[in-house]
Amino acid sequence: MLYGIAAAATALLLAAALTTALRALAPRTPLGAARPGGRRAARNRNASRLGGVAVAGATGLVAGTGAATGLVPLGSTTGTLLLAAGAVALLGLLDDLRPMGARARIIVEAGAASVVVHGTHLGFLTGALAVLWIVFVTNAFSLLDHSDGAMGVVGVVTALGLCACAGAEGLGPLAVVLGLLAASLTGFLMHNWHPARVTPGGCGSLFTGFLVACAALLVNAGHEAPEAPAALFALTVVVTADIVLVVVSRRRAGRGVLREGTDHIAHRLRRLGLTAPGAAVVLGAAAALGTTTGVLLHRGAVGASLVWWLGGAALVAVVLLLRVPVYGGRRRVRRAEAERVDLLRADA
Repeated sequence: MLYGIAAAATALLLAAALTTALRALAPRTPLGAARPGGRRAARNRNASRLGGVAVAGATGLVAGTGAATGLVPLGSTTGTLLLAAGAVALLGLLDDLRPMGARARIIVEAGAASVVVHGTHLGFLTGALAVLWIVFVTNAFSLLDHSDGAMGVVGVVTALGLCACAGAEGLGPLAVVLGLLAASLTGFLMHNWHPARVTPGGCGSLFTGFLVACAALLVNAGHEAPEAPAALFALTVVVTADIVLVVVSRRRAGRGVLREGTDHIAHRLRRLGLTAPGAAVVLGAAAALGTTTGVLLHRGAVGASLVWWLGGAALVAVVLLLRVPVYGGRRRVRRAEAERVDLLRADA
């Protein structure tokens, strides 16, 4: 217990310090500038994309130190997970440096997920579905990195809930790693809160999404249906709703599903009058509701039927947010851009 608290405090301070150092380094690297037309085009152009290096680095360094000193041996399963998550973080960093195609990213993510799923001894069909789900959640967290603080807040809440589940399952090393992830994200959020001076980039968002998805699978692997799938959905309801909202919205508007745009949940909340911190808090509250439901399902305190209420609430939210206008003609886009600039200036 004492080691866990000390390790979490160390990870928080280390992530905050690393982020500060990387912010100073950013102007001399390609990651200190926004991609033309990329997801950061509508955000603070002075924010670097090196924050994910601090999150992944602090989590890995503290966990590795604990394993090397024998205080918290990671074991084969958690060690494999951490290495696979590190490979995904490296993938995200390379993508930040030189954007690669979606196919290449998915192949690497699926390979890393397959390594983790192999250790769960799931059947072929169930294992294949698990790999696809991990890839989906990993990229969903990456897409959540479109508003200051959004990905970090959802990541902290979800990691803490999974930490409780892992502890209840007797998976001590996994619980420690999840606690370190939550602490590292908290240290990073000190710099990512609006107005953000640094963003997680692909490195941090893919690392967080992959680690969260794999951990959710590991803590529920021994549970039977329908509780296990229900818990997995509840733990990732926010990122799932965001993906559904964006896909449906773009298909209805005749836009490419894979193109970037300001049509995510946080963007629509901003158009409804919320500030960037307010949008992050709302997403965090929604994630807390889903995570609490997932933990209760995992503990057997409630039945799987409860997830239908959660799914219904998420569906209602998506339908209502679809009514918020985010597309339009050139004149409307220019007016929206001017309003966005005024909001940013007001928040600053």
